[in-house]
Amino acid sequence: MGTGVMGQPMALNLARHVDVVAWNRSPERLRPLADAGATVAREADDVFDACEVVLLMLANGQVVDEVLARGTARFARLVAGRTVVAMGTTAPSYSAGLEVDVVAAGGRYVESPVSGSRQPALDGTLVALMAGDAGPVGLVRPLLEPMCRQTFVCGPVPSGLTMKLAVNLYLITLVTGLAETAEYAERHGLDLAVLRDVLDAGPMASDVSRGKLAKLVAGDLAVQARLADVRYNTDLIAALARGSGTATPLLDVARELFLEAEALGHGGLDMVGVIHALAARSDGQRPTSQR
Repeated sequence: MGTGVMGQPMALNLARHVDVVAWNRSPERLRPLADAGATVAREADDVFDACEVVLLMLANGQVVDEVLARGTARFARLVAGRTVVAMGTTAPSYSAGLEVDVVAAGGRYVESPVSGSRQPALDGTLVALMAGDAGPVGLVRPLLEPMCRQTFVCGPVPSGLTMKLAVNLYLITLVTGLAETAEYAERHGLDLAVLRDVLDAGPMASDVSRGKLAKLVAGDLAVQARLADVRYNTDLIAALARGSGTATPLLDVARELFLEAEALGHGGLDMVGVIHALAARSDGQRPTSQR
């Protein structure tokens, strides 16, 4: 359920190995799945009627609540006897509450956000961060293999999402630093292609740095991880940090830059589009972040 930037390639990989019933709020996103032999569901309820295990790759907790009619008799009817796998990124506290409601309605719950962006989703090389009771986790784990190169069991809910936010804190500050490096180099007349080659040859190179630098050199900021979604992640990380009294000075600076990039109208770009906020600051045109 949810065949967007991430969910569609994940479902396509899964459909090569098991029978998949797919549903999305925007039906046009289902056409590649239908072409791949998946069954297309007209209504969300049809997925639960047909499937024992239901994977949710929806935008946020509000969307999950709307789709599943949480808090109503329909929610209880849908999830009873089903294993619900939450694979999107939400606040850990939200996931913990959803687990309580699913179990109370007679269902089973697994938390399994994934680390990786659209290209790993296409390649089937995501990393799953699972949490939940041993029985449901053991049932779901083999189903993730077509989508993920590795799965980790992080503990009880919501430790999977907490782990995801910790990983994303590193990713966000890494990409922000890389964008700042590119902006610095360009402002000093350096060739970005040469910068890419130097960094690719050195000890700091990674799949992330190679991928994002290639996008900057090509001027191709098409979405792998949408900037607005990454900003949403900064909100979740910051909120969890404030609740625990954890200092996150690097994240706080990165978050402000992502907010500024959104205010400039770049929320639909890939996350490395944060370079637009850095360029605006270099030009003395720092926008109001709206937050």
